[in-house]
Amino acid sequence: MILNTDGSKPIYVQIAQWIETEILNGNFEGDQKVYSQYQLAELFNINPATAAKGLNLLVDENILYKKRGLGMFVSLQAKEMILNKRKNQTLKQLILDVVIEAERLHVSEDELMTMIKEAMNKSKGEEN
Repeated sequence: MILNTDGSKPIYVQIAQWIETEILNGNFEGDQKVYSQYQLAELFNINPATAAKGLNLLVDENILYKKRGLGMFVSLQAKEMILNKRKNQTLKQLILDVVIEAERLHVSEDELMTMIKEAMNKSKGEEN
């Protein structure tokens, strides 16, 4: 992953989202140790404090938990929590943005639904 440093999204948020994606992809399972702040700092060439802030964001959301002296670990319900969060926050916001833009461009509901179905079919084709 390459971090976007243009200022649109804080780096620590990008780090948290990257770890979430790694959990969703099955690269980290429940009760498995994740990268330390120093490993993340080296991996992404960032300040360890920034990496720690990303990790702590996930601790605050109960996606990760700390074991004193051992590091950060993935909570057992992390994957379900991330899926719910992304569906209920990220995906709904993206859909709202698309609907607003479609209205601005005078795209009908039927046309928009056709475009969404085509995108879904294309996405399924790219997965295979």
